[in-house]
Amino acid sequence: MKRSIGWDNGAVVAVDQRALPDELKELRLTDTEQVVAAIQSLAIRGAPAVGVAGALGVALAAHLADADGAAGEAAVRAQARRIAEARPTAVNLERGVQRALNRLPDGKEAVLAEALSMLAEDERVNRAASHRAAEFLRDCLPSTPLRVLTHCNTGRLATAAWGTALGAIKELASAGLVAEVLAGETRPLLQGARLTVWELAEAGIPHRLCVDAAGPAALAAGMVDCVVVGADRIAANGDVANKIGTYALAVAAQRAGVPFVVVAPESTLDPRTRSGADIRIEERHADEVTHHAGIRVAARNTRVFNPAFDVTPFELVTAVITETRTMR
Repeated sequence: MKRSIGWDNGAVVAVDQRALPDELKELRLTDTEQVVAAIQSLAIRGAPAVGVAGALGVALAAHLADADGAAGEAAVRAQARRIAEARPTAVNLERGVQRALNRLPDGKEAVLAEALSMLAEDERVNRAASHRAAEFLRDCLPSTPLRVLTHCNTGRLATAAWGTALGAIKELASAGLVAEVLAGETRPLLQGARLTVWELAEAGIPHRLCVDAAGPAALAAGMVDCVVVGADRIAANGDVANKIGTYALAVAAQRAGVPFVVVAPESTLDPRTRSGADIRIEERHADEVTHHAGIRVAARNTRVFNPAFDVTPFELVTAVITETRTMR
């Protein structure tokens, strides 16, 4: 697939991110419960990607229902709410659902057209954001090539195409400006190990997999020139919700005097959320920690704290870069 997600003859199609790195497998989702399950299981993940998936899910609901009647419209709206609630932290999901739903009074073809317009604009928006971020890093760090630390997966798999933070890294690498990328493993499902490393290898960018807990140590040891990450929600005051482990990297980066840059589309900014304290943090199932590949690795009945995200205060962020602006 050229894109990680799309629409094909009445179905949402997507790369099954659970199958990577061993298999590049396509999902074909033909009802909204399948869309919800794919988002919740992280078969589809990444803030921009789930935003597009949400919109396409609403288009699918409209396609399957008689959306022109009052009962059909009510059914589509109920399914849309179910999709929007599939994962609470990424604002893009809620926005994608609402954007498609806004066209429901105009009929199911209008809903699909809106979802497809989001799909088409995703790559354009993310290329613009990643280009601005690459230019910022060139100006900020004129001594190249750079040693970059990144966390989670922010490439083409996390978006419809191209990527955000990883898109910036790819642009720098294409100009010969990347010496090496350290990619954090990233819980809850090792998105860095399974997905980012796969994308870096696909792009031919030098890289090493970094134990999550070793990221701050790498910064302290002078092994990193910049940290570049994405975001799932950015509050009105600039606080950033991103995959768990991001906050520790931001603290370590500030102490080491290393730029910490967030790359995200404008759709990830949420002016309704005043600060990071107001962001709802998803906590995932204990089995993701107590078991590995289906095998129990912790004592039975072990209680678990398994947040999927943390919040980095804006004061620790060098810059938040979108397709239209740089916030410092």
